[in-house]
Amino acid sequence: MSPDRPNDPTLDIERHVAAMEPQLIAIRRDIHAHPEIGFETVRTAEIVAQELERIGLSPRRGVGRTGVVAEIAGGAPGPCLLIRADMDALPMEELTGLPFASTIPGTMHACGHDIHTATLLGVGSVLQAMAPKLRGSVRLVFQPAEETVESGAAAMVADGAADGAAIALAFHNRPEMPVGRFGYVRGASTASSDEFDVIVRGKSGHAARPHSALDPIVAASAMIMQLQTAISRVMDPSRSAVLTVGHIQGGSTHNIIPDSCLFQGTVRCRSPESRDTMEASFRRICDGVAAAMGVTCEIDYKRGAPALINDDGVVDAVIRSVSEQFGADKVEQLEGRFGAEDFSYFSERIPSCQLLVGSSQPGRDDRVHNSDYQPDERSIGLGVAALARTALDILS
Repeated sequence: MSPDRPNDPTLDIERHVAAMEPQLIAIRRDIHAHPEIGFETVRTAEIVAQELERIGLSPRRGVGRTGVVAEIAGGAPGPCLLIRADMDALPMEELTGLPFASTIPGTMHACGHDIHTATLLGVGSVLQAMAPKLRGSVRLVFQPAEETVESGAAAMVADGAADGAAIALAFHNRPEMPVGRFGYVRGASTASSDEFDVIVRGKSGHAARPHSALDPIVAASAMIMQLQTAISRVMDPSRSAVLTVGHIQGGSTHNIIPDSCLFQGTVRCRSPESRDTMEASFRRICDGVAAAMGVTCEIDYKRGAPALINDDGVVDAVIRSVSEQFGADKVEQLEGRFGAEDFSYFSERIPSCQLLVGSSQPGRDDRVHNSDYQPDERSIGLGVAALARTALDILS
């Protein structure tokens, strides 16, 4: 500890991280070589549980089907701080050529959840060693199925993983930022992610006699074009949304007007109010165009994860702690994005913040969900230090 700041934990945390970093990297590489998708994170969850037992904790297995939860009891009463990491991989082929590349065909940790899992294990080790200094408790949540439509976060919340927690933290590696830097977003960090399937039903007929048919392809095309006016003419430009049609299918050959046409896509919004406005506009436009063109439509509009809204008070606490540990020049404010993150199932119940941890290797220009994604493994130890310091400060 610094002689002029006897209660400053900076050096203690640095020493803990330096001692465990090689082991955390080894764990990360093992998980990376054996990726698991969705709720199938059985092997990964067992590695996590065994590591938690090794440091003296009593993990609960099978939370939210394949999640793991462990509690670190502090030296004095206080609130419960929840810290979550996701464990699942993506269904894509790895092309990195790394010696610890995926051994499972068509499966890869291309989003860095292997980094997240190793990081939270390190956080648990540091905080367990410093538990007498905590006023309250820390709940470590290792979550499956962040990358799938069926949410692992929702499953874990349903199993009680959020019960009793006063504050929640999450983190994500950010390859657009150099390793050693940290980012935060105020307000909406990510968007809600909703999916739609629309079947337009008309009447089939010969392509030479369109007047005797009801063309569902033309009607679907009109709906798709009009749906963009929900963005340009309904939404407040300062609280916009993104609507994308990613698939359209209708007909089977050149000279037949088909009976039906299907289109599918997503709607992403960064506030609950925008989400409600977009769904109502979507339904009104599709039904209105169908009525005008004499066809019918069946709308299946499925709501996914809500937007991840960071709490200003928790954000302020995280910024202070990370700045104390690394220096204020290492922390920067970023803009929110329209991707989805199911930590939002925790953040809609508990004041929360997601910390972004720089993971770019020098000389590389990586992005997540890429078959050649190679995050800098130094981000593991840096993430451990940032989150452990934040937990110590919040619970001091």
